[in-house]
Amino acid sequence: MRRRRLVGLLVALGAVGGAGAFAFVASSGVHGSAMATADAYLAAWQRSDVTSMEGLVADPPADFADRHLAFSEQFKVNALTLRPGGLRVTGEETAELPFSGTRELTGMGPWAFTGTLRLAVRNGAWKVLWGPETLHPALRDGGVLSLEETEVSGVELVTRSGAALPRDSAAEPYLDRLKERLDETNTGWTIKATAWGAAPRPLVVFQPPPARQVHVTLSRPVQAAAARALDGVPEQAAIVAVKASTGEILAVADRLDAAGAFERLFPPGSTFKVVTAAGLLKAGMTASSPISCPPSHAGIVNSGDQTATTLAGAFAVSCNTTFVQQALDRLGAARLEQAARDWGFDGRNLATGVGGRCGRLQPGADRSVLALNSIGQGTVEASPLCMAALAAAVDSGTWRTPRLVTAKAARSLDETPPAEVTLDQRIVQDLRSMMRQVVSEGTAKDAGLAADVAGKTGTAEVPGGRPHAWFVGYQGDLAFCVFVRNGGSGAKVAVPIAARFLGAL
Repeated sequence: MRRRRLVGLLVALGAVGGAGAFAFVASSGVHGSAMATADAYLAAWQRSDVTSMEGLVADPPADFADRHLAFSEQFKVNALTLRPGGLRVTGEETAELPFSGTRELTGMGPWAFTGTLRLAVRNGAWKVLWGPETLHPALRDGGVLSLEETEVSGVELVTRSGAALPRDSAAEPYLDRLKERLDETNTGWTIKATAWGAAPRPLVVFQPPPARQVHVTLSRPVQAAAARALDGVPEQAAIVAVKASTGEILAVADRLDAAGAFERLFPPGSTFKVVTAAGLLKAGMTASSPISCPPSHAGIVNSGDQTATTLAGAFAVSCNTTFVQQALDRLGAARLEQAARDWGFDGRNLATGVGGRCGRLQPGADRSVLALNSIGQGTVEASPLCMAALAAAVDSGTWRTPRLVTAKAARSLDETPPAEVTLDQRIVQDLRSMMRQVVSEGTAKDAGLAADVAGKTGTAEVPGGRPHAWFVGYQGDLAFCVFVRNGGSGAKVAVPIAARFLGAL
């Protein structure tokens, strides 16, 4: 077969001193040295002088030149740099020279590799013991290298300020989903190695620069604080933070399964008392309305010794029987269900840009179900995203769809407009004072939260498992939800996580 010269390949061979080489004297009957042969081989390789390379090889295969030509053509090699290491003597007539190299691939970039030249004395001269692994170590023992075209995202997602997103931020499932939805791709390349009897594995991936940047609403410092606040939490957990005045999602650190912070619904426990309290306030009560906190009511039993004389006080200590009694006596199922709808619990899909669901409450007039629903059990379910939106609504006075992109982009990607609903400001004012009291003298007291934090704890019972731990709240214009699946007490588990999160901002 006619041999063709390879495309011009460049090499940078460092000068190697004679100390690394070893030679036999003329009386040994061996011509030259191992180092001299290795140098000559690498120099010929860099010149694409396959004829000279072949002359330095002991028993070269018949297709020696064609293999080199095919390799360069397959991987679009246009330049080569080789760097010899130190010669190792392995026997009286054997040696090895480690070397490193970089192939420049047209349209892709550099491909670094390492290898070893094996040398031995054959017929009185030092020769290279060539094998396919000399071209690349992955070709040893029948291994195969392949170059595959791949599709990669054509966009680069950056934070609201244009900064790079933090690594290991636990927001990756949502960012990957957004890239898929934007449906902009470029062509990339992957070099894969397949060992005999094994599955292919990627060696190197070449990704072209993205066509454009897309700003998401995430804040780099808020996202980083959320992700680090979950470090060390053994259970599945999530933090969602929202800019209350706009609905922009500032952080989503999700260590649940299947993007659970946006999609999965869980019983919210006592955090739902925000909604029940809103219903009671709409029905004519105020934060200072006198109430009782009986040890039990309608089959619901309080845990521990709880006392409260006002609605705000019962909310602060999370007295279950107060809310059960008031829901049964003052609200009824229809009014509680209306309050739930007013505050986002209508099963709606959320136009975040990557989808999501809010909360829901199954309609029904059964008193035992109403009792459970009033304290966030029974048929009540919510996503952590929905509960962050609830806290944001108290903070700003307007219920807004949380979103990860601009409102225009969210409308396009989710095919539904983000919602904004102005709430009754008298109710909102009372809820704010009640949530501040939770932190100042209630279930979130002495947990390391700043004085300007307002919130509500929740411990949601789960059949056959530990309770879910919740804490929702806000500080300034930042509203948040902390959720720990099967974590236990909201006050003991979720609140300290929130304190770490807010303390890092």
